[in-house]
Amino acid sequence: MVSGETAEATALAAKEAAALITGTDGVLAVAPPQLNEAGTTALLAVIPKTGPTAAATEDTVHTIRERVAGVDGATIALTGATAVGIDVSEKLGDALPVYLLLVVGLSVLLLMLVFRSVLVPVKAALGFLLTVGATFGITVAIFQEGHLADLVGLDTPGPLVSFLPILLIGILFGLAMDYEVFLVSRMREDFVHGSDAREAVVSGVGHNARVVTAAAVIMTAVFGGFVLMEDPIIKSIGFALAVGVLVDAFVVRMTLVPAVMHLLGRAAWWLPRPVDRALPDLDIEGERLHREIPVPSATEDLVKA
Repeated sequence: MVSGETAEATALAAKEAAALITGTDGVLAVAPPQLNEAGTTALLAVIPKTGPTAAATEDTVHTIRERVAGVDGATIALTGATAVGIDVSEKLGDALPVYLLLVVGLSVLLLMLVFRSVLVPVKAALGFLLTVGATFGITVAIFQEGHLADLVGLDTPGPLVSFLPILLIGILFGLAMDYEVFLVSRMREDFVHGSDAREAVVSGVGHNARVVTAAAVIMTAVFGGFVLMEDPIIKSIGFALAVGVLVDAFVVRMTLVPAVMHLLGRAAWWLPRPVDRALPDLDIEGERLHREIPVPSATEDLVKA
């Protein structure tokens, strides 16, 4: 789109822009300018040689913008569904690292407050990153590269929708932290009430594994239902969420978390003294109450009886 203050300036700028765009690599054709009634705005339809989702088309869009930036006498903008899609993808891509850092950073801080530990929040964050990485890898392999695409009813592989990473990270983060808190909170409760660190791991998994399993199965069934849809975008979103829940619940939370907690032992609940003093003590498990009220021994119970 070319917009100028006068009809003459707009016509000259449109002619110059058309010449520059025609000589750009990757451009198949440029339609003649279409002016409005006042002659101050002109539209030029640009047809690229490659498809709208091809990487070469993105390079062509950037090249065109660079070449027409020097045209004087008018304001030139490259728009359309393809250009808008490229711009949205780039904006989301730039925001993704900040979004991921903010989500993971806040989770580490909050879990540190709840569990009074450094290694437990770090383990939870690393497990979440493992879940996201595995989910992206599997989804890209099937929906973008076409491996085993017939199993999900995908006819034509193609690029994933640009907002899928943001959506996937947000939903999986909430579910992953739920499963983490379900398991580790019982471990922490048993530990602060006198159980051995490794016994607390066994107790935590034994009491809460069924809750995590039931929740994961329900969420996987819900998300998996979207894989049956014909729309490839909805199909890819449902598949990614279903795979993410399965990986996080059964591989990360039910397998790796107990194994790492068992290997760490008492070190899992280590918190540097300066950090311990700086953080507010939420005392969710009632550790302070357990210290202040002595637990009667078995002998005392017999005497009272």
